[in-house]
Amino acid sequence: MTLLSYQVFKTVAEQGSFRKAADLLGLTPSAISHAVSSMEAELGFSVLNRSKNGVTLTNYGERLLPYVNAVLNSDESLQQAIAEFNGLKQGRVKIGCFSSVCTNWLPDIIHSFQEEYPGVILEIFQGTYDDVVYWIKNGVVDLGFLSVSSAGDIPIEPLYKDPLLCVVPKGMRGEKGGEAMGIDEMRDCQFVTQRESTDADIQNFLKENHLDVQSRYHVVDDLSTIAMVAHGFGICLMPELVMADIPYEVDCFPVKPDAYRIIGISALNPASMAPAVRTFYNRVLEDYQQAEFQNNR
Repeated sequence: MTLLSYQVFKTVAEQGSFRKAADLLGLTPSAISHAVSSMEAELGFSVLNRSKNGVTLTNYGERLLPYVNAVLNSDESLQQAIAEFNGLKQGRVKIGCFSSVCTNWLPDIIHSFQEEYPGVILEIFQGTYDDVVYWIKNGVVDLGFLSVSSAGDIPIEPLYKDPLLCVVPKGMRGEKGGEAMGIDEMRDCQFVTQRESTDADIQNFLKENHLDVQSRYHVVDDLSTIAMVAHGFGICLMPELVMADIPYEVDCFPVKPDAYRIIGISALNPASMAPAVRTFYNRVLEDYQQAEFQNNR
């Protein structure tokens, strides 16, 4: 099998269509179909299900895809290393991130990095913590931003301590502005909550403090959660970074006991990153890692 057949398989799997894959790769649909059929004949099993509704991975195809991604990523690393030997900085860096890093950090990171390395293409994938973990483990992205508590067995370099805040409807606490929100006060409140994969650090805080919250509102994204709070449907816990550019009128208070999520940058094999990936990784450490974490490296 050739690198082209691997690229064809990966692209068809991502697009769910021979025609869309052909358009992206500059090939004809028949050439795409032939490449996949030849690959399946050589493997001895089918990797794609074909139907009038599109193309999906077979069970074997799902299990094979991470290995194909690894081969393609290794080739990308080789090409970047050759370019680096020739004094060039080029390549592609695929980055996984969750919402608040995507909106608050990545615009500045992308602008400053590409000013210095215009030959490097940055590709962004936004999702939940669980999405980013899956993408890193399966080679969809080269590295990703995660909270330390969500990284599991993936190596992570801590960057930033992000305090948790209690967010309440505007004026709910009267003249208590600036005072922390304690567990006992929270215990009496209705909550607006998110899925555990979206706010693992908040779920950990609730469990550690034996706070069995009452909630009739279960939403997915940060903005929807805060909108529900602003309209009086309950309170929520949010990292401070999330609240940086929120358009709704709410009040925010520190929580007691103090709680944080620690944001970090993760890569499956930090010691063997491609040159462009390593350059991006080091730039993030230089620009965003707080002094308390730098001292522990």
